[in-house]
Amino acid sequence: MTILAPGLLGASVARAAREHGAARRIVIWARRPETRLALRDQPWCNAVADTATEAAREASLVVVAAPVDQIVPLVRQIAPALSPGAIVTDVGSVKGEIVRFGTAALESRAHFVGSHPMAGSEKTGWEHGSARLFVHRTCFVTPRPETDARALETVAAFWQTLGAEVVTVGADAHDEIVAHISHLPQVLASTLCSFLAQKNLGWRNHAGGGLRDTTRIAGSDPHLWRTILEQNRDEVLRALRQYQDELHAFQVALANRDYVEVTARLERGRAYRAQFRPPPP
Repeated sequence: MTILAPGLLGASVARAAREHGAARRIVIWARRPETRLALRDQPWCNAVADTATEAAREASLVVVAAPVDQIVPLVRQIAPALSPGAIVTDVGSVKGEIVRFGTAALESRAHFVGSHPMAGSEKTGWEHGSARLFVHRTCFVTPRPETDARALETVAAFWQTLGAEVVTVGADAHDEIVAHISHLPQVLASTLCSFLAQKNLGWRNHAGGGLRDTTRIAGSDPHLWRTILEQNRDEVLRALRQYQDELHAFQVALANRDYVEVTARLERGRAYRAQFRPPPP
């Protein structure tokens, strides 16, 4: 198998594939020469290629682990070098355009099957990769109606081997889901910190666990998230409008001293939070 542009997720795929025996040979390509040099010393890859095309040649499975705005260009770049019947998947957190254009780029030579493991972190870089990152985590797999059944089965089985719980859903439905449960929380955490940054900066020295827990993901890479929000703009805007309605209703209840309504909304929030699955061990 080949992994292109490994950051946190790509390196974790390589480590997990090595640990679980999901690939006989793992070839890596990274964009920066210094990263390629460092990766040559890692025990979880067999070879580091100098070009993406070289890395993808003869691979039966290619995982494109680049930022979302670079996935389709990379798929187009490697397409001529792919073996007939090869399978290409990705780890991007937006699926609509990636699945549509990724599929078109391969035509009938190879198969594109979109993936999105819900296993990110505010940390970035291949150095933070972990073989256990995907254990008991949801991994969305997003086929199109014309997706090859064998390719879909192979990709789903691959993620299951790495410990993930596979959920198969269309790309548009995926983008609606993650706009609410992933992209909206990122916007809320980041904008809360942006708002507080305009207040007395000394206040943050007194912050307890509540603010730290609520804003942990505000430490994520802003450039990475800008591209995600750009690609899922319509769904994120829809989620933001709905959330603004909820926030306004809470504001009105508090302004009107309607503490029954305030309490009801707090209780509904607590009940929702209590039903989360336990975090992976």
